[in-house]
Amino acid sequence: MAKLGNYVSGSWVEGTGDGKPLFDAVTGEVISYASTDGIDLAEVLQYGRDAGGPALRKMTFHERGLMLKALALHLTGIKEKFYAVSYRTGATRVDSWIDIEGGFGNLFANASLRRQFPNQTFHVDGDPIDLSRGGNFMGHHIMVPKEGIAIHINAFNFPVWGMLEKCAVNWMAGVPALVKPATATAFLTEAVVREIIASGILPEGALQLVCGSARTILDSVGSQDVVTFTGSADTGRMLKSHQRIISESVPFNLEADSLNCAVLGEDAEPGTAEFDLFIKEVRKEMTVKCGQKCTAIRRVIVPERLVDAVSEALSKALAKTVIGDPQQKEVRMGALASRDQVTEVRERVQELSATAEIVYGDPQQVDVVGADPEKGAFLSPILMLEASPHEHLGVHEIEAFGPVSTIIPYNDLADAVQLAKMGKGSLCCSIATFDDDIAREFVIGAATHHGRILVLNRESAEKSTGHGSPLPTLIHGGPGRAGGGEEMGGMRGVKHYLQRCAIQGTPTTLTEITGIYQPGGKQRETAIHPFRKHFEELRVGETIYTHKHTVTEADIVNFANVSGDNFYAHMDATSLEGTTFEGRVAHGYFILSKAAGLFVEPRKGPVLLNYGLENCRFIKPVYPGMTIGVKFTVKEKVEQEKREPEDIAKGIVKFYVDVYDETGESVAIATILTMVKKLNQD
Repeated sequence: MAKLGNYVSGSWVEGTGDGKPLFDAVTGEVISYASTDGIDLAEVLQYGRDAGGPALRKMTFHERGLMLKALALHLTGIKEKFYAVSYRTGATRVDSWIDIEGGFGNLFANASLRRQFPNQTFHVDGDPIDLSRGGNFMGHHIMVPKEGIAIHINAFNFPVWGMLEKCAVNWMAGVPALVKPATATAFLTEAVVREIIASGILPEGALQLVCGSARTILDSVGSQDVVTFTGSADTGRMLKSHQRIISESVPFNLEADSLNCAVLGEDAEPGTAEFDLFIKEVRKEMTVKCGQKCTAIRRVIVPERLVDAVSEALSKALAKTVIGDPQQKEVRMGALASRDQVTEVRERVQELSATAEIVYGDPQQVDVVGADPEKGAFLSPILMLEASPHEHLGVHEIEAFGPVSTIIPYNDLADAVQLAKMGKGSLCCSIATFDDDIAREFVIGAATHHGRILVLNRESAEKSTGHGSPLPTLIHGGPGRAGGGEEMGGMRGVKHYLQRCAIQGTPTTLTEITGIYQPGGKQRETAIHPFRKHFEELRVGETIYTHKHTVTEADIVNFANVSGDNFYAHMDATSLEGTTFEGRVAHGYFILSKAAGLFVEPRKGPVLLNYGLENCRFIKPVYPGMTIGVKFTVKEKVEQEKREPEDIAKGIVKFYVDVYDETGESVAIATILTMVKKLNQD
């Protein structure tokens, strides 16, 4: 039987030796063997740095984003191939959908982030900082791709999503990856990687794969590399303390399995929508992926008076769950990833049983549809009750990584918060309540110990993604036992693979470095109005000085009549005692509107429309008799790709608007965004 392939140094290779057998979780049959023997992992890492790194770093964020989008579209088009393989991991169609299309969704989501980054190879972070009180010295921050490789050591439960939710982020940042999936389900990861490599969408070296043991993988990591680990807290802590990680100060992101909890609010009595939603959510988190999720609900924290009602409702819901061959239509819960995993879960249940009682299920017996329970990795859902959670701490320390949850009673909301924290840090928790006061008190009290908190009620239920679904736009991680790491999180996740560097110099120099005009920098006066220029023709720093206008009381009255803004400071000079104003003051929005009248070139040209306004500030009062003018400067250019071939080729140009008075002092500043047609429409 053929071994799984390892994609390293530009080629598919099989490790030497017999390799470790991989089993079908449903039938127990051997699928393949995995071996990394004979592979020099140090050379593999260096190949990624030398080949994949430079190719990705040459690409802009927009180009990387479009690359991710193309890959997502390609994989989505052939997704059924992966479902056929996924069934052999014990996953149902729904389980596989979370893993497979959830992974592709991460590619799509990170591809969309390109619009939040500049069309450059690096990112300018935050706002400029004046270091000399209006003088000629300032600071800013840029972020550039690290020159190493991302090493992802993944868990067995999500062989596709676990890879792509990490790789999407490092590819977006411009960093290559080496993926080491858990061996038990590596055959599904390998199937996806084969299609990725065959597509040719990624530059060579951007993705490498090793299937099997990789005990020396950290021995040659360097300071520019990034390591992520998903799995048990014990293994994660061991890897994080590797001497090379410490000596090279290698960023290490640990996402560990944790004792996540779900809390039933005191208001969520039986018969309420929130009670029903709570039962449904707990049952789902116990049975989806057979409870083999790092975010699954392990502790079910409920009001003491509702323990019996929750126990009865959950038992009834679990009894309706059909277990068996995941390809059977009626089956709602498949098999665990391996029989070894079944053995481990049974051992943890036995440990919990030292103080907790089983109220539903039998860890030794399970009814199965369409399969042999003696050959497949099947296990009944197990619901337990720990009546003394403050005295018996096993429920807060022992995790059965399977379809196992434990009911825990609480006395009041403060007690619920304390019990939630006793898990010593988790990836997520949820609370079902329709009382926003309860929600606020719980969330603020418990947030220190959780990476994410879901508030579930009848109004959010229809659109809720659920307790156990990490989203690419939000951080995924948690404190303490959960590892203290953060993954994904939109731009936050990408920045994990970028090096932030503070830069200092004159505003002019920093304008040239960043490609964004810095206030106080030298301006290039242009005889041609920027509204007469196409996107490609505009240069950052180009400036026009407009005609000037002397503000009158009539301006103030007329603007008040048009806008309806009759605020006393504009209209009643007798009411100004005790204020900062010396007399009737012009509306700030009049100043900005008049500025637009001064800088706009009215004839039809490349400017298609005004796209928005940012960072508007009114700095100094303008009184009747004062004269204003505008310095109008190209601040930044943002590329836009066509959504459809027939679309107009265009980009967004940000203009820095500096309105000044007769003394030369700024009275208002703003950034306006305009949509500008490109000269080249191809």
